[in-house]
Amino acid sequence: MQKNDTKPFSLWDIPLALVLLTRLPLPRLPEPVFRRQAQAAWAFPVAGLVVGGIACMVGWLAMVFHLFPLVAATLLVATLIMMTGAMHEDGLADTFDGLWGGFTPERRLEIMKDSQTGTYGVLALVISQLARVLAVAAILASGSIWTILAACACSRALMPVLMASLPNARKSGLSHSVGTPSTISVSMSLGLAVLIAVFLCGGMAITAIFSAALVAAILALIARKKIGGQTGDILGASQQLAEIAFLLAISARI
Repeated sequence: MQKNDTKPFSLWDIPLALVLLTRLPLPRLPEPVFRRQAQAAWAFPVAGLVVGGIACMVGWLAMVFHLFPLVAATLLVATLIMMTGAMHEDGLADTFDGLWGGFTPERRLEIMKDSQTGTYGVLALVISQLARVLAVAAILASGSIWTILAACACSRALMPVLMASLPNARKSGLSHSVGTPSTISVSMSLGLAVLIAVFLCGGMAITAIFSAALVAAILALIARKKIGGQTGDILGASQQLAEIAFLLAISARI
């Protein structure tokens, strides 16, 4: 590999995406593979399929053992959180603390970097996870469990869009170190997510995709206005909000 590997596709991108977006126990990747972090963005939906698949199996087993849908949904969401190390949830909390807790871009970025969680962050986590669990519970009760896979894939496919369309708001952090994905990588990510959603959700996919994309777009506009771009926290928040919007749209149609 060259110092900056710009090839649009590599099979190494899938395990690399899993390393970037999950805390699953994976073999150590060769050091040169990490030069493809930006280009591996096309595989983000695949990482969503992996964690979503494992979580759906947990939810399915809970339903097989006749647990209430709300209990099964809680176990499913808890599995998602554990497999990602709560990185997206942490980004959501930091985003709400920063964007609404400061009055200047510099102060907002400073708050987002603070490890402590404030009132906005706590409320964002409580409300978002409640909505997430309730939506999943409705989906489990309907027997449409595999639509949750589509939510996991599509929400992660929108992260590269923000990475490519918004400048990095700070010159450090995970998002800055990963870099900017190419147009090809972003297009591949979106195309793969749409195919997954249509295959798993059928006609419900259109409304769900639109809902997820709309929420991510609104967050992107707010982030551009308040801090001048995106950060790793903004990307994590976009995943969470897009996933919840997708799940709510599905739960409203079943």
